[in-house]
Amino acid sequence: MEFHPQPQPGEAKPWAFPAPQRGALDNGLTVLRCHRPGQQVVAVEINLDAPLEAEPKGLDGVATIMARAFNEGTDKHSAEEFAAELERCGATLDAHADHPGVRVSLEVPVSRLAKGLALLADALRAPAFADSEIERLVANRLDEIPHESANPARRAAKELSRQLFPAGSRMSRPRQGTEETVAAIDAAAVRAFYEKHVRPATGTAVVVGDLTGVDLDALLADTLGAWTGDTAEARPVPPVTADDTGRVVIVDRPGAVQTQLLIGRIGPDKHDRVWAAQILGTYCLGGTLTSRLDRVLREEKGYTYGVRSFAQVLRSAPDGTGAAMLAISGSVDTPNTGPALDDLWKVLRTLAAEGLTDAERDTAVQNLVGVAPLKFETAANVASTLADQVEQNLPDDYQAELYRQLAATGTVEATAAVVSAFPADRLVTILVGDAAQIEEPVKALGIGEVTVVTG
Repeated sequence: MEFHPQPQPGEAKPWAFPAPQRGALDNGLTVLRCHRPGQQVVAVEINLDAPLEAEPKGLDGVATIMARAFNEGTDKHSAEEFAAELERCGATLDAHADHPGVRVSLEVPVSRLAKGLALLADALRAPAFADSEIERLVANRLDEIPHESANPARRAAKELSRQLFPAGSRMSRPRQGTEETVAAIDAAAVRAFYEKHVRPATGTAVVVGDLTGVDLDALLADTLGAWTGDTAEARPVPPVTADDTGRVVIVDRPGAVQTQLLIGRIGPDKHDRVWAAQILGTYCLGGTLTSRLDRVLREEKGYTYGVRSFAQVLRSAPDGTGAAMLAISGSVDTPNTGPALDDLWKVLRTLAAEGLTDAERDTAVQNLVGVAPLKFETAANVASTLADQVEQNLPDDYQAELYRQLAATGTVEATAAVVSAFPADRLVTILVGDAAQIEEPVKALGIGEVTVVTG
C-alpha cells in the first residue's frame, strides 16, 4: 500500500488591517479607497456631518427621518422606482443617524458599480423628501416607539442615558426621538435639516472592494462628484459630561419573570492611550463565554444565559472631549436578582484586589487579534471600520496600530485599565423588572441609593 506524505502547514502570512488611499473630489468630498482583490461586492460608506446634537430643539429624531428618507426617491425617481432601480443592479442602500452624524451605506456588485454610485449620488444630491413619504416614515417611527419601550434592553438603555447625562444634553434623550418630538417632524423640517447640514465639503466617502480594471476616479467624478454644496465652518463640540455617582434605578415591570440589568458609566474614547488596555481588560471581564462574569453568573450560579461587558464610543475627539459608554449588560431570573448583583460586585472587587491572570490576558489577545483576518474578510466590514475611524477623527492606520497595541499590552496594564473603567463604587445600575420583588434585596446590597420609576 502506498502512503502519501502527511501535508505540512506552511508559514502563516503576515496580516494587517488594510491601509486606504486618501484623496478628494473637486466638490470637497473626501475619498478613502481600499483595493481588496477577490471581493466582488463593493461597499461604499458615506459619512455626513449631521450629528444628533445639531437637531433643532423639539425635533429630536429629524436626523433619523432624513436618513431613512434617502431611500424614498429622488428628483428622478419615485420611491417605488428608486427601489426597483436598486434591485435591478443588485444593490442595497441603508442609512442611519447617531451622535457623531449620519451614515449612508451602499453595497453593489463591482460589475454594476457605476449604476450603484449614480443612485447613491442621486439620493444624496437631490432627495425628494415628498410630503407623503415623510408622513409615512414619521408614522412608522411612531409605531416603533411603544415596541421599543416594551423591550427591557431598550428601556434599560434609555434610562441609563437619562440618568447619566445632564437633562440639556442630547445624549440624555433617545437617539431616534420621542413620541412628542417625532410627531412634530414634517417634510419642511427634514428639508431644512438637510439643507443646513448635508454637503460634500464636510462628507467622506469610503470605497472598498476589488477595483481591478475599475476607473474609480472617473466613476466618482461622474456620480458623487456632481453633488454640489457650500462649505461650512467647523461646529463647536461640547464636552461630554456625566454623573456616575453610584446608584440603582429600578424601572418597574410588575410580574416580570426576569430582570434586565444595565450597569454603566462613561470613560475615555479611542484617542486616549489607555483604550487598548481598556478593551483587553473589558474583554477579560465580560467579553466572551470564558470571561469572569460568565464563569461566575452563568456557569457556577446559573443566574443567566450570559452577561457581557463592553466599551462603545459615543463621540470621539482628539482634544479629550469625547467619551465612550462603559457598560455591563445581561438578564437574570427575578428571584435571583439580588444574589446575582451581589456576585457581580464580588467579581469587580476581586478583580481590583487580585488582578487578571496571564492566562486570561493571553486568551483575550488570541480572541481579539487572532480573529481579525476573519472579521475583515468582507468589504463591508472593512468599509464600516474605516468610516468609523473617519467619524471618530482617527488616523487611517488606527485599526492596524490598535492590533499591535493589543498584542503588546501586558496583564498589569489590562488590569489597571479595567479596574479604572468599572470601579465598584462609581456605577449607575439600571434594573428593568418587578420592583415589588427586587427592591428590598437590592437595597440590602448597599451598592447605592435605590429609586423606582414607572416602566
